[in-house]
Parts: sequence; structure tokens; C-alpha cells
Amino acid sequence: MRPPISFIGQPIRSLQTMLQVLAQNNDAYEHVIPDGIYGPSTMRAVSVFQRRHGLPVTGVTDHATWKTILAAYEPALSALETAQQINIILNPNQVICRGEYSPYVHLTQAMLHVLCDVYQSVSEPSHTGFLDDITSDSLASFQSLCGLPMTGNLDKHTWKHLALQYPLAANLPITR
Repeated sequence: MRPPISFIGQPIRSLQTMLQVLAQNNDAYEHVIPDGIYGPSTMRAVSVFQRRHGLPVTGVTDHATWKTILAAYEPALSALETAQQINIILNPNQVICRGEYSPYVHLTQAMLHVLCDVYQSVSEPSHTGFLDDITSDSLASFQSLCGLPMTGNLDKHTWKHLALQYPLAANLPITR
């Protein structure tokens, strides 16, 4: 979707774009093509919106309808956007060793938890934020699976493999 700044002076196209986002997020709304023309399809989409929100059903976008559409648009747009990625950067020589605490270990433990459901050779980690013996063993089994040295420590190469494997595993159905 275009950013709102591109619709300055184009209120009908703005309205249609918001209605289209709502329809993409919820099948109960009517789809409309943002063409800048307030024709029958726009009136129908506005009427459907008004009916769903307890507004007088006129097909005309009055101030109350506009405000209600605007209020519904923001959460619908957020639901359609992809989640923001988090880029975790370990320094080139940074190694988190057994017994150390790190916020990265919390993330590692969460990823290993998902990976152990998919790859039976990866053992279940603990969830402490410490690279304890249980998590170190889980990390070592993951490293073995990836052909990495089985140190049980978290380094840049291990993190890279976790970051590559996790999204694939997280999107698979989990069977227990």
C-alpha cells in the first residue's frame, strides 16, 4: 500500500485504499479498487462497513464513517504487514561459553526448543538465559547436525546456522 502522504488531495483514493486493506484483512468487508472514483463499488463497500460498525447505512462517507474507517484501518494494516526482523549481530570473535548468561542465550534456547521438535537429534534445552550444561548439550547436538565443531558454545557460525534453520522449522507443523 502507498504511504498516506501520496494521497494528499486524493480523499476518495485514500478511502478506497483503506477499505481495500480492511477487505484484505477481513472477508466480511467489500473489496474495492482504489481508482479515485466514488462509484457504485465504493458506495457498496462503505455501506458494508457502516452496517458492520453500527453506523447509518447511507453509502456516503460522512465524518463519523471516515473516523471509524480510519480507526479500523491502522490495526488492519499492521496485521497485513510482515513482522519486523531482528538482526542479531555477534562480534566476529564473540563466544558465549558454558556458564555464561546472555540475552542471546534466551533467544538461542527458544530457537533450540523449536528445532528439537523438528530434528529429533537436537536435545531439549533449558530456559534460563544461562548457557548451562543442558543448553550446551542441546547446542552441541545442533552443531553436530550442521557439521560444525561440537563446542556447545554459542559463536557467530552457530548463530548463523540457528538463524537459517529456525524459520524453516518454525513454519512446520509440530507433532508430539
